[in-house]
Amino acid sequence: MLRRAAPALGLFAAVRLTGLAVLALWTWHLGHSPLSVIGDSWDAKWYTSIAAHGYGARTFRYPNGDVQSDLAFFPLYPALIKAVSTVLPVTGGGAGLLVSWASAAAAACGIYATGERLYGRRTATLLVLLWGLLPHAIVLSMAYTEPVLTALAVWSLYALLARHWLWAGSLAALAGLSRPNGYAVAAAVCAAALYEVVRSRGTPRVWAAGLLAPLGWAGFVLWVGARKGDLLGGYFAVQDKWGSRFDFGAGWLRLGRDLLLRPAPVVLTVSALIVGAAVLLYVLLILERPPLALLIYSGALLLVAVGGAGFFESKPRFLLPAFPLLIPLALAMAKARPRTAIVVITALAGLSLSYGAYLLTSAHMPL
Repeated sequence: MLRRAAPALGLFAAVRLTGLAVLALWTWHLGHSPLSVIGDSWDAKWYTSIAAHGYGARTFRYPNGDVQSDLAFFPLYPALIKAVSTVLPVTGGGAGLLVSWASAAAAACGIYATGERLYGRRTATLLVLLWGLLPHAIVLSMAYTEPVLTALAVWSLYALLARHWLWAGSLAALAGLSRPNGYAVAAAVCAAALYEVVRSRGTPRVWAAGLLAPLGWAGFVLWVGARKGDLLGGYFAVQDKWGSRFDFGAGWLRLGRDLLLRPAPVVLTVSALIVGAAVLLYVLLILERPPLALLIYSGALLLVAVGGAGFFESKPRFLLPAFPLLIPLALAMAKARPRTAIVVITALAGLSLSYGAYLLTSAHMPL
């Protein structure tokens, strides 16, 4: 498989290395350190703190008394950072980058494998390339958790397609330990397992996968709840202090009204456009009738992005693991004339490389 995937992986590496080069040049121009920007900014600081000191060592207190706690961050990525920094002579930020880069490569392999299994080599190659050219793809090169979640998610979904149920459930459990929206992988595995049971094909492996899949996400949520003295609500109370709650899209409606009535930061406008495009791509994905697990997984990620309040500028990042949303575009490009595909890819590359550098150096908004 690696030999067949080599062109796709080469293209993915090329666009991401080019993105890093553009970012480095612009960062040096501004007098900053590129490694600090990608390895020690925003959420990366929280993850490296957890890796070094455990939970409870870092908080942020607002003047009104609200406290943002590191209990909002899931434990798998900090654990990987600690493991790498213990074995190798690197800082926490450096370890985070190594984990993220390796995970991004593993995710690209999984996306290719899934695309090839379902639609053939040409579409699979385009799927990987499109994922590497998303406007927020610079995050795949940062000390952030999206590459880890995507790698675990795509290989869990691939295991489902190959009917390796125990692998699917185990990887879903690990995905649930990586990010709050890691529950989407468990939802996909549980839905696939339920479908098998309804069709009277519920073997012990199917049941085991369905039981394993939610253990990671649910286990951490319950652990935080127990630590906060509210088993079922403690974790969600922590997230509420961060401004993250589910409001069924009311926040997006208010933001849309504000965007129409007054000037707004570029990042918010672009975020709204990206989430709107994601909704359209999901509709097109449904029309393609992919495997149920891909629909459930993408829909669960999209549900959080559309229905969740707060941090609207980060919503496109939350959708980075939703690679199946790119399937309709990859299929269309695979059927298009080569000249058309080249024009689209060139335009996406220009947007991704320039916007990624802008996000990390000039936007001055949380990513």
